[in-house]
Formats: sequence, C-alpha cells, structure tokens
Amino acid sequence: MFGYVSGLPSFLAYFILGLVLYGLFAAIYTALTPHKEVTLIREGNMAAVLAYLGAIIGFGIVLSSAAENSVAIIDFIIWAIIGVLVQILAFFIASMTMTKLHERITKGEIAAGVWSAGNSIAVGLLNAACMTY
Repeated sequence: MFGYVSGLPSFLAYFILGLVLYGLFAAIYTALTPHKEVTLIREGNMAAVLAYLGAIIGFGIVLSSAAENSVAIIDFIIWAIIGVLVQILAFFIASMTMTKLHERITKGEIAAGVWSAGNSIAVGLLNAACMTY
C-alpha cells in the first residue's frame, strides 16, 4: 500500500509550488501589461478574457514542462522563473506585431485578444519544448 503513495510528498510539493508560481505569474503579468485584465474581465470584455487565458495557458504549458523535466524543486523554480520572463516577453512581442494591442483589448476587439492569446500559447509551446534536455 505505501509503495503506491510513496511519490505523494513530491507530487504535493510540485503541485502546491506550481499553484504558487501560477499566482506569481498572474500577478506579475497583470502588473506589467498596460490594461487592467481583472477589471476588464469583470466587465465582460471577451478580448481581455481570451488574452489573459492565453497567457495563463501558455505559462501552464511551460510550468508543466518545467515540472516534468526538473530534477529537483530548485530546478523547477529556476525554469519556472525563466518561463515567466519568456511569457511576459511574448506579450510585448505580440504588442509590437499588432498596432495598439492593449488599447484594442481594452476596447474589446476579439481579434486582438485572440492574437495575444495565440502568441502566448505558441511561445509557451516553444518555451516548454526548449526546456527538455
């Protein structure tokens, strides 16, 4: 019986730390982007929902790869921090490729939200793939 749950402490450590890292990513992301995601989402702005979910999913892909490929908790943390930086960069790159992206998201333009989300997910996939070694 105990052999079946021997990995439970490691699972809990990675899972709880992952949730904390999700929260940190969300806080950093919303602080650095020019628009106020939470306010816009509460107002029903679908473009903001899409853009924010894309960022969260993109980081989730990165976080899952970091957990899967890390050899220790500190390794997981280091790769998660790198993932945060790359995902934040993804938003600013998307902003450079679509004129006034944050203003368009604020106005509720679905295309802008999808563009931002798609870029975040694509960068998250590449980011995660590059974490394998």
